[in-house]
Amino acid sequence: MRPKVTVVGAGNVGATTAQRLADAELCDVVLIDIIDGIPQGKGLDMLEACPVTGSDVQVSGTCDYADTAGSDVVVITAGLPRKAGMSRDDLLRKNYQIVSSVTRQAMEHSPDAILVVVSNPLDAMVQTALRASGLPKARVVGMAGVLDSARMRAFIAAEVNVSVDNVHAFVLGGHGDDMVPLPRYSTVAGIPLPDFMSEEAIARIVERTRKGGGEIVAYLKTGSAYYAPSAAIVEMVDAILKDKKKILPCTAYLEGEYGVDGLSLGVPVKLGRSGVEEVIEIKLTPDEQAALDRSAAAVRELTEKIGV
Repeated sequence: MRPKVTVVGAGNVGATTAQRLADAELCDVVLIDIIDGIPQGKGLDMLEACPVTGSDVQVSGTCDYADTAGSDVVVITAGLPRKAGMSRDDLLRKNYQIVSSVTRQAMEHSPDAILVVVSNPLDAMVQTALRASGLPKARVVGMAGVLDSARMRAFIAAEVNVSVDNVHAFVLGGHGDDMVPLPRYSTVAGIPLPDFMSEEAIARIVERTRKGGGEIVAYLKTGSAYYAPSAAIVEMVDAILKDKKKILPCTAYLEGEYGVDGLSLGVPVKLGRSGVEEVIEIKLTPDEQAALDRSAAAVRELTEKIGV
């Protein structure tokens, strides 16, 4: 029996994620949204593409959470998108209400699911879903670091003209301008980035990584990124469903790791069939730890505003 994944929110991120999951033949997919007709139409369109892509999965769209029952993974993309001139903080209260509501409805029908949260502001929404679901912390994880690291990898590969397969990058902290890219733990074919690139080039890439989402918003003007986010989501779902024990930078609830207690924050984790199986602690320099502390403080400010 194939695994079942529900994607909450049939906008650009949710629909593209559903399509990527179906194309990869990873699972049966249910796309759910509050706007009647949108998930049904998009789901049917994706199902009709399956004979061309050679995928035998089932894809459906719905507005009824009963149709999502028995999901192994629930991906939450629902929420208002960030628009030009809008900070992630602007999204906070509205998306808190949305994420709380959809989490409770999804859990009613899929109490054994693992939640992958994508809605922004990401770290605060992970904590919102954790509180609303009542799940153990291992089963609520946020997609942020995989995307931020992918952006950094793309920028590095372009800078030095090498394959993206040769590039690994590490980004910790909150998903926003206070994120903490770590050049010291980033490599090109195993060579540490500081030994491969100039300080000036590294600084430029670090800054562009921090502003990566905003750069796309500035171009689109009426929307935000969805191709790279959906690819990052699918990498996480793949690691979970296939029990890969893959080490990925994700938002997880910390209880003392990295000196952070009682907060969801981006860190490297081992991701498998039971969710976050381990938080991987790496040694940080005083400057790196200070940057992570600042990022954590910015996230905590948001969680305190919404009482999670």
